[in-house]
Amino acid sequence: MLLRVTDLIKTHTGPDGAVVILKGISMAMNRGETLALTGESGSGKSTLLHLVGGLDQPDGGRVEIDGVDIGALNDASRAAIRRDKVGVIFQQFNLIPSLSVASNIAFQARLAGVENLDWIRDLTTRMGLADHMTKYPEQLSGGQQQRVAIARTLAARPALVLADEPTGNLDETTADTVLDLMLALVAETNAALLMVTHSERLAGRMGRRLHLRAGRVA
Repeated sequence: MLLRVTDLIKTHTGPDGAVVILKGISMAMNRGETLALTGESGSGKSTLLHLVGGLDQPDGGRVEIDGVDIGALNDASRAAIRRDKVGVIFQQFNLIPSLSVASNIAFQARLAGVENLDWIRDLTTRMGLADHMTKYPEQLSGGQQQRVAIARTLAARPALVLADEPTGNLDETTADTVLDLMLALVAETNAALLMVTHSERLAGRMGRRLHLRAGRVA
């Protein structure tokens, strides 16, 4: 089992006191699986994604990646798991403005020590980025930046891809094209894809769906 989430609980403290965001979520994924995470705004989707990626710590329960409880690791060990096994595609792109498109795409793969120029060349061609490699993020449209962010994640061939509304900045036709590519590429690398989406159309193209309602699996 690549990913196992057991009885996950997360609480945020606000001005009115503690609010339980996740109320005992359990789920599992194997390599090669695709799973859509759906639900209303505030249902806990992004919180769950961040906990699975080790970007935040749960208040209860466990997240295991390849049998390792990442909540029991120190910061450096969690960072190593993210570097070597988990790729995250954010809504905000998080590209490095001082680096070219080529360097942004290669960044994660270099950190993980798995940079493969043939794979990156194929990836960027299929993502429609081959003519933009020497440009900088500010010279790209929002849709192009999103494709760079996706390519950067896939360039490192992570075992688990976490995507938070990865096509949210794209028109419907481009979103379909990009999802086609993501599904093909994760299949080629035998990765698992966990994707947050508000789109029923895109969720329907994933292998399974997990719907959250008020912090629980509906």
